[in-house]
Amino acid sequence: MSKFTHSGIIVVEGETDRAFLSAFIDGEIIITNGSSVPCETLEYLKTASKDRDIIVLTDPDFPGAQIRNKIQEAISSSKHAFMKKEDCIARGKVGVAESDQEAVIEALKHLLDNSKAKESSLTYYDLVELGLAGSNGSSIKRQALMEKLHLGYGSGKVLLDRARKAGLSKKDLAKEIA
Repeated sequence: MSKFTHSGIIVVEGETDRAFLSAFIDGEIIITNGSSVPCETLEYLKTASKDRDIIVLTDPDFPGAQIRNKIQEAISSSKHAFMKKEDCIARGKVGVAESDQEAVIEALKHLLDNSKAKESSLTYYDLVELGLAGSNGSSIKRQALMEKLHLGYGSGKVLLDRARKAGLSKKDLAKEIA
């Protein structure tokens, strides 16, 4: 099987993730060495982002979200690939390295591109009206929608932020949950 080729820089959490991805991805893979994200790594990524895409592929857990947020703050043009948590659980661990090749490639095919964020009139109240926030069962409904749209996992506020960045409207969301 040929390797998946990517011209961007894929950012992962640790050496295990890099070793796993290197087996089937041809491209540069940078590690953060945990949630602290060294200043040197951020500076390298900032410089590289002038010529190449920075793709954040972190574990679907709290430390992964912290890393994702730090990189997003430093590099507003970063792109984000979200793994489904159930695809990242093995041997009692949660992480990118616990997933499989197909799940990673699927995540890389559905990047959330913050640099191309469209104007969105979507509001939190729209999410409430659609049953995606603020009511019994909204969490389950929201997570199913976020998974379907490759937006990762998150609260109503996280969905609102990511849906806006994806340029989605209330009508778009209503169509997806129908």
